[in-house]
Amino acid sequence: MGSTTPDKRNLIIVSNRLPLSVKRVDGEYKSSLSSGGLVTSLSGLTKSTEFRWFGWPGIEVKDAKDRELVARSLAEYNAVPIFLDADLAHEHYNSFSSISPLYFCDSILWPNLHYQSGVVFDDHPWQAYKRVNECFADAIANAATNGCLIWVHDYHLMLLPRLLRERLLEQGKECAIGFSLHTPFPAGDFWRTLPVRKDLIEGILSSDLIGFHTDEYKQNFIDTCANLLGARIEIPGKIQYKDRLICADKFIVGIDPMKFKDALQKREVQDRIRELEERYRGVKVIIGVDRLDYIKGLTQKLKAFDMFLDDHPELHNRVVLIQVAVPSREDVKEYKELETELSTIAGKINGKHATPNGTPLLYMHRSVPFDELTALYSVADVCLLTSTRDGMNLVSFEYVACQDKRNGILVLSEFAGAASFMKEGSITFHPANTTELSEAIYKATTMSDEERKKKHNTLRDFINLNTSAKWGENFIEKLTQRCR
Repeated sequence: MGSTTPDKRNLIIVSNRLPLSVKRVDGEYKSSLSSGGLVTSLSGLTKSTEFRWFGWPGIEVKDAKDRELVARSLAEYNAVPIFLDADLAHEHYNSFSSISPLYFCDSILWPNLHYQSGVVFDDHPWQAYKRVNECFADAIANAATNGCLIWVHDYHLMLLPRLLRERLLEQGKECAIGFSLHTPFPAGDFWRTLPVRKDLIEGILSSDLIGFHTDEYKQNFIDTCANLLGARIEIPGKIQYKDRLICADKFIVGIDPMKFKDALQKREVQDRIRELEERYRGVKVIIGVDRLDYIKGLTQKLKAFDMFLDDHPELHNRVVLIQVAVPSREDVKEYKELETELSTIAGKINGKHATPNGTPLLYMHRSVPFDELTALYSVADVCLLTSTRDGMNLVSFEYVACQDKRNGILVLSEFAGAASFMKEGSITFHPANTTELSEAIYKATTMSDEERKKKHNTLRDFINLNTSAKWGENFIEKLTQRCR
C-alpha cells in the first residue's frame, strides 16, 4: 500500500479495521488486501506519499509470538495491527455503533448519525469506545515521527484526534491530523440527544482538517460546534475553538471508474451480459444493490414497487426488479427482523403479481461476485436507490460507470449524499412518499432514449471527474498545506 522513498510525504492512515484479511494457514498467518473503497481511494497516493495503515486486524491474537507473526505478515502491505481483546472490540463496534442498546458504534452512534430516533444511551459501551480510542492513540503516537501527517477515518474514532494530540505534545512531536467522516453529520437537534456529544465534538476538533462528503454535513457540524461549544465560525469553512483554528471542508469521495470499465472488457463478463440480455429480452430491468440496513429504505422500495405494479398492469411481465440485499450485522436482532420483513414483502409481491411467464421481483439476500455485479449493472435499464439517509452511496457511481452502452437511468433518494451532486442527471424523490417513488420508477422505465442519453452523459462526466484517487489526493494536499 506504500513504498519507501526519502523525499515522499510521510502519512499514517487510521481506520477501525485494517483493509486486509488475516488468516492462519499451516501455523503461519497470511494477509491479503481487500477491495474496499478506501483502499482504492488511496491507491493514487503511492507516487507522492509513503504511508502506513493502522487498525484492528479483525481477529483476536493473544499470544505474543502470534502477534509478532501477524505484524510481520501485515508489514508486507505497510499495515500495522492494533490488537484488541475480542470482547472490547465487540463492545466498541457493535455496541456504540450499532442499533442494539448494548453497543456504542452500531447501537448508539450509527443510528444517531443517520437521524434515527429512540436510541438508548448506555455507559458501558461508551467506556469501551473510549478504551479503544485510547489504545489507538497510544500505538499511533509512539509510531509517529515529528512532522508526519495522520489521517483518521470515520465515526469509530471520533475521540482519537484529541487523544493523539495530547500524547504527541507530551512526546514533543508536531503532526498534522486530518479526520474524515464517511456518514452524514446530523442537524443539531439529533446530535443533542447524545449525552457524550461534547466529548465527541471536542475529539474531532483536535484535528487540523475535517472532511465531509457534502456541504450539508459540513455546515451541520460547524453549526453544532458553535451552538454546543461556543466556537467562533465567522470565517467560512473555519472553526475557532480555544487557541486553535480548524479547517472544515467538503471532499467528494468517488470510485475508480476504470475498475468497472476493465471488468466489462473481460470475456467472461461479456458472455454473462449476453446471457442476461437474452434472458430479459423485451423486459426493463431495474437493479437495486444495498447493504441490508435500515438506512437503505428497502421496505419503502419494495412497497413502492408493489404500488407501481398495481398502477401499471400494462407493464406486467415487461419490468423486473433485481434487488441484491447484502447481509449485514446478522447477529443484531433488528437486522434479523428487517430481513424477515423484506422476505415477507418480497413473497407477497410475487404472490400477487406473478404470472406463468415469470415473477416481477428477484430478491437476493447474499453477496454478489464483482464480475456478476458488473454484468448486472450493465444490463439494467434503471438503478433504484432509496436510502432514508446515506453518507454518499457509491452504488450510484458504480452503476453509471457501467452504463456507457445502455444509458441507464439513476433513480436516487434525495437523502443520499450522492443526490447533492447527481440530481441533474438522475430522478430524485422523497423515500417516504410511496406515490412519488412509484411515479419515479414509471418515469425511468418509460423515458425517451434522447433524455436517457442526456442524463447519463451528465453523470458520466461527474464520476470521471470526481474519482476516488482525486478525493484522496485533494485531502492530503490540503492537510499538507495546513501543516505548512
